[in-house]
Amino acid sequence: MPAITADTLTLPRLDASDTTARPRSVKAVSTAPRGHEGEGFPVRRAFAGIDLADLDPFIHMDQMGEVEYAPGEPRGTAWHPHRGFETFTYLIDGRFIHQDSNGGGGTISDGGTQYMTAGGGVLHIETPPEDLVMNGGLFHGLQLWINLPREKKLIASQYQDLQGRDFALVSSPDGGALLRVLAGSIAGHSGPGISHTPLAIAHLTLAPGARIEIPWPQEFNALAYALSGHGSVGAEQRGFGEGQLAVFGAGDTVVIEADSQQQSNMPNLEVFLLGGVPLREPVAAYGPFVMNTRSELVQAFEDYQSGKLGTVPPDAIQPFHG
Repeated sequence: MPAITADTLTLPRLDASDTTARPRSVKAVSTAPRGHEGEGFPVRRAFAGIDLADLDPFIHMDQMGEVEYAPGEPRGTAWHPHRGFETFTYLIDGRFIHQDSNGGGGTISDGGTQYMTAGGGVLHIETPPEDLVMNGGLFHGLQLWINLPREKKLIASQYQDLQGRDFALVSSPDGGALLRVLAGSIAGHSGPGISHTPLAIAHLTLAPGARIEIPWPQEFNALAYALSGHGSVGAEQRGFGEGQLAVFGAGDTVVIEADSQQQSNMPNLEVFLLGGVPLREPVAAYGPFVMNTRSELVQAFEDYQSGKLGTVPPDAIQPFHG
């Protein structure tokens, strides 16, 4: 980690000229519990225990891995439905195959993303390819669920296959930190893809002792999740490390700093940074459906059972178990 990197001395730099900008303080730091998803791949539940109002417009996030699979061990998901939200999957190491009932599909690999708008409904599968199952290997990524506003809950589904080369790469003024803008826009640097909710998503790498102050829209919330390494966050330099989520308060910038000493197997502080405009709408969520009311949830289950969310295509890929 990371799969997509660059020489920070040759990249565009973040503008640090606004000396009046107010750094955001930290409201909370939580540690993600471990669990399993799909057919049994290990995850960390990054948002566990955080008030939904602080996460809005985000609903759920899993860190998948980091795990070195032995031959025969890699696992994914079976075919399953979604309605009412978008999934953003970022694969740092390894490969995943995606296919959905509306014709979307592709292979996500080292540093790539997929952006799937479920909208009114879709069936899909995410699974490692046969050769990865047979041979094993490193697997590491994240999946983020992004809520859709009420008026877009039932829009047509859409799939976007975005590769690592499409991202905007930016460095801190001193070159000590690399920012990959994966979606939305940060300080005028835009990532690829179409989002139905105003947001910003980035992967940040800080060398030991590096510090970065990132301009952040006042109307966005701000969340930072440590993939590996240790450091501090916020105006008060609160401690923060692997598997922890920091929730920021109000302000103009997000400040993150790496400790000067890091573990040999985690040489940098790696952070997944995200934020967006809160929807401030009622949320009724259960399983793979995120709606506004309980009656809409009931309708989603009935529509799925009657086949209205789509059908598994004749050429459907299936999990490979070796």
